[in-house]
Amino acid sequence: MADLEMNKLFAAPLVAGVAFMGAGLLGELIVHPHKLERSAIQIGQVAAPAAAPAAAAAPALEPIGPMLAAANVDNGRQLASRNCSSCHSFNDGGRSGVGPNLYGIVGKNHAQAAGFNYSAANIARAGKPWGYEELNAFINAPARAMPGTRMAFAGLANPQQRADVIAYLRSLAANPVPLP
Repeated sequence: MADLEMNKLFAAPLVAGVAFMGAGLLGELIVHPHKLERSAIQIGQVAAPAAAPAAAAAPALEPIGPMLAAANVDNGRQLASRNCSSCHSFNDGGRSGVGPNLYGIVGKNHAQAAGFNYSAANIARAGKPWGYEELNAFINAPARAMPGTRMAFAGLANPQQRADVIAYLRSLAANPVPLP
């Protein structure tokens, strides 16, 4: 009787191994895996890769000036409160949060909020004002408009929404900058 128990102990791993090997062979027959032509990892000297095709240029941004005449300040206020208020304040004399206070930003020079720690990209533009087209490009894609900015917001792709937000930002001033 003891001999049969020992046979069972030796046979169990052998049967399991044969079953797993058979399942692997059957899987390869059904799935047909693609073998790589060359190794994905190369150690040592690596030949320079072929020149990549030129990156597609960013699509030109349509001018925001014509859209500002029909922009809705209330929609812009809602969009700004939903997308921007977690980092920015909008009231006169308001304190800066993660981002600077945006009251009176239209026509104001870059990096002008006292005591705010601006990124080097924004400080490099300190003498240039925030015009309508600069705001349009920045709100569309902050990282593309100002490479090196610390602002993590992805941007607003919809031009009408950008026009509404810019109209709202324009309204945040004692003397709003004239429309283009």
